[in-house]
Order: sequence, then C-alpha cells, then structure tokens
Amino acid sequence: MSKSLKRVKAALDAAGIDAEIREVGQARTAAEAAAAVSCEIDQIAKSIIFRGEDSGTAILFLTAGGNKVCAEKATALAAEPLGKADAALIRSQTGFAIGGVAPIGHLNPIRAFIDPRLLEFGTVWAAAGTPRHVFPIDPRVMNELTGAQPFDFIK
Repeated sequence: MSKSLKRVKAALDAAGIDAEIREVGQARTAAEAAAAVSCEIDQIAKSIIFRGEDSGTAILFLTAGGNKVCAEKATALAAEPLGKADAALIRSQTGFAIGGVAPIGHLNPIRAFIDPRLLEFGTVWAAAGTPRHVFPIDPRVMNELTGAQPFDFIK
C-alpha cells in the first residue's frame, strides 16, 4: 500500500469512516471512474487544485465529475488570482500526485471549496491518494472533513 493511500485510509479511520477503498485501474477521467464503480458521473468528486498567485499555496475545488471549474468564479471565491498548480506544488502541499489527489489526508491544511452538486447525492466517490484507487463517502461528511465551503464556481 502506497504512503498516499495509507494517509487517506488513516484519515478515514480517524474520522470513524469504514470506507471500502476500491482499485479501479487507470481511470483517467471522471467518466471512466464512474463506469468502474457503477455510479453517475456527477457522483465522482474531482479534486481540482489551483495555485493562489498571491499566497503561493494550493487551493482545492471539489467538483462533480461532469462539471468544470469557472476560473473567474474560482478567482472571486479565492480572493486572489489563481494560476495552474504544477506537479511540484501539488505534491509538496497535498502529498499526492496529479490524478490521485484525495479530498482528505493532505500533508498540509488546504483551503477548499465544494460544488453544491456533490451535496445532492447520498454517496460520492473520491480519489484515495492514487490514480488507481477511489473510496465512497457521504458528501456531507466529506464536506465536514475538508472544511470546504459550498459555492457555485462551475462554468
């Protein structure tokens, strides 16, 4: 088990969540991940990381699988210009590689926002620290664990 996967499992355990982490192979898109776990595409919680240009920190946007983040709305929410987060920033701030960023288990605290569409479901699936693993979670619990603020930041 990778260090990243262990961190996510430990975060779930610490929160008292008995989630089945499932290996899905190389699911490169939300549609592929949804097909692998037999759910709707919007039940895939994508972790989109931007770089705060003023703060130099990673900012997390949790969005439903079929949605895209609107850069203008996201910038307004973050209250600072946003840029593309490179692999080094993502790895150093979250501890995860691109494609496997989990909503929980980060190395450092992270500001987070959540797409209200995710909160419409009883269960969503999120990356479990690797591009090949996902876990199911009640989105309201995920929201509490991440401290994410629900806002409309969708295109």
